[in-house]
Amino acid sequence: MSIPLLEYAPSSQNQRVASFEIPGDEQPRIYTTDNLLSATEMDVLILAAYRQIFHEQQMLSCNRQIFLESQLKAGQITVKEFIRGLVLSDSFRRLNYDANNNYRFVELCVQRILGRRIYSDREKLAWSIVLATKGLVGFVQELVNSDEYLDNFGDNTVPYQRRRVLPQRSQGELPFERMARYGTDYRDKLPLVTVGYKPVQRLTLQTFLRSPNRDLVLLTLGSGASLILALSLLTLFGLFPQLFPY
Repeated sequence: MSIPLLEYAPSSQNQRVASFEIPGDEQPRIYTTDNLLSATEMDVLILAAYRQIFHEQQMLSCNRQIFLESQLKAGQITVKEFIRGLVLSDSFRRLNYDANNNYRFVELCVQRILGRRIYSDREKLAWSIVLATKGLVGFVQELVNSDEYLDNFGDNTVPYQRRRVLPQRSQGELPFERMARYGTDYRDKLPLVTVGYKPVQRLTLQTFLRSPNRDLVLLTLGSGASLILALSLLTLFGLFPQLFPY
C-alpha cells in the first residue's frame, strides 16, 4: 500500500490569480498541437519542450531523444507523453536526478513540469515522499497526471512558466530554465579545477602558507618593496639622476 500524498496548503503566487490583462509580448508563448502544425512549427515546439525541461546548458545534440521526437511527429504520442519521456530519459536522470538530493530534484521538477515555484517546504517534503516510495517513474507519473498539470497544459501543450511577468512591473521572475540545476551541497562536492590534467588548489591564506614556494615569493615581494622605497627616497632628496632632462 502506497503512502498518500501529504497534504499541503498552497501559498499566494502569481499563477493562482486570475489574469485579465491583454495578451502581449510579456505573456508566455504557448506551444500546442491542438492545431495542425507544419514540420517547421513542430520542430519549434520540440525545441521549446527541451528548453522547458532541460537546463539551457544541457540543450546539446547528445541529449536529444530522437525516438521520442519521431513518435511525436508521427502522432503516436501526445505532448504530455513526450514531456514524460524527456524527464525519464537517461540524460535528464544523469544531469539532474543523480546530481541532486530528493528535495532539490522535486523543486526542479515542479518548476519545469508544473510551471511554478514550490509552495512551501511541506510540499517539497510531500513530493519527496512520493519520489522515495514510488521511485522516479512513479513520481513523474504523479506530476504529469495531476489535476494541476491537466487543467493548465492538458495533453497537447508544452509546459511553461506561468505568469512570470506581471503588468506594470519593470522586471519579471528569473526563467526556470536559467536557474542552476544543482544545489550547494552538490557544488561543494565537485572536484578541484584542473588545468592540463593536473589538479590546481584554490589559493587561500592556508594554501599559500603551506606552499613550498612561500619563502621565494616573500623574498621577491620584499626585495621589490625595498627597491621601490629606495628609489622613492632618492627621488625625494634629489639624488636620483635625471634620465630625461627637459
